[in-house]
Amino acid sequence: MDKYASYFLTYLGSNTVSVSPSLADRIDDLLPQTQCTKCGYNGCRPYADAIANGVASYNQCPPGGRQGVARLASLLNKPIIPLNPINGVERVRLRAVIDETICIGCTLCTQACPVDAIVGAPKQLHTVLLDWCTGCDLCIAPCPVNCIEMIPITEIATGWDAWSPQQAEAARQRHETRNLRIRKKRDQAQQHAASRHAILPVKLPPALEWALTAATTISASSLEVRLIALLKNYIAIRKQAVIKMALARIHNKKEELVAQGGVVPRNILGVSISIQEQIDATKAGQQSLD
Repeated sequence: MDKYASYFLTYLGSNTVSVSPSLADRIDDLLPQTQCTKCGYNGCRPYADAIANGVASYNQCPPGGRQGVARLASLLNKPIIPLNPINGVERVRLRAVIDETICIGCTLCTQACPVDAIVGAPKQLHTVLLDWCTGCDLCIAPCPVNCIEMIPITEIATGWDAWSPQQAEAARQRHETRNLRIRKKRDQAQQHAASRHAILPVKLPPALEWALTAATTISASSLEVRLIALLKNYIAIRKQAVIKMALARIHNKKEELVAQGGVVPRNILGVSISIQEQIDATKAGQQSLD
């Protein structure tokens, strides 16, 4: 489903009612979608929202250049004004190139790229996809070994003369896909943290709280012995909780594998319940240390 599908609503499954895009939507359609942040905002859509809300000017997009300013001026029924030099200058189209002889595979550039145009894995060489790179140069600053260089791929053409609406739409879709993936990963991490918080004891056991309050009524040596014993017990309780949680994850993964018609590893077929429990406990212990 493309972005314009949201401009239509179906009423009672029969009559289709056309809904006009908002001003921010129309402004966003006129931006080059390089996601370079040179406008002062964290992407093209936030900049479009700022223009629509009257808190940003329409001359802050260097990748769009003079033609981009003219397009926005026409939409907003405002005069054509020069590009704000504070935000940068109009230039030929650039692309990032990674020197693979220097790259250390740190992945910082892949994390910085707003359109997933850099591919690579930790401790492996990275490369830039030519057709996907928007020339935003956001990958330059994070690189710890200065192995990335921006090179021109047009000799004269600048702004929209060096960039097509089709390329802009493709870049927007990749940026939205990336943002969706990041949000999903963040939500999963929060859910995982919440589940750990629910299982693991976060407060001191009552016995430890008692020991702290009794510190002024018993001898220091006796208190030290009691505290050491109670702390060992507390650590054991937390360890058991971690193993219990890991065992639950292993059990759930096995159930998902069976439900999806997957093949259960043959080395666990016919294994007794007691031995399987030992295997699961060992795996759980290893996962708790990861």
